[in-house]
Amino acid sequence: MVNRSRSRGTTTGRHPVRTAAQAVGVVFLLVGVLGFIPGITSNYDTMQFAGHESGAKLLGLFQVSILHNLVHLAFGVAGLALARTVSGARTYLVGGGALYLVLWLYGLIVDHESAANFVPLNNADNWLHLFLGLGMIALGIALTRRPAERR
Repeated sequence: MVNRSRSRGTTTGRHPVRTAAQAVGVVFLLVGVLGFIPGITSNYDTMQFAGHESGAKLLGLFQVSILHNLVHLAFGVAGLALARTVSGARTYLVGGGALYLVLWLYGLIVDHESAANFVPLNNADNWLHLFLGLGMIALGIALTRRPAERR
């Protein structure tokens, strides 16, 4: 009998990259929900749909808007959906990590007080996006590396 839990596209059996993608997805869902809770999000009454005018800050640190929270929720759902297979989980972690690195670069380049800062982003978001991007890519690659063959 063939053990299909080792194949790259499997939905059966546990694989560390699937677990990591699920965990990252759950964290994004949690962050998305927390962004809508007054008290956990400071200046909640100043939250805008989008744009740098949104003064709401998750944990008093990370600038958020309704759009920003919805993106976190969607990214969490994507993580859980793609974690059903090893290849999907790897794609989510590596591809999502690459997207976060692009968002980090965007946050460095865009004037935080301009209309181009529609997400919105602040310096705390930028640092978080850098570490998220690097961490997600590292997880996706490290957890799917094949061990070197013994000679």
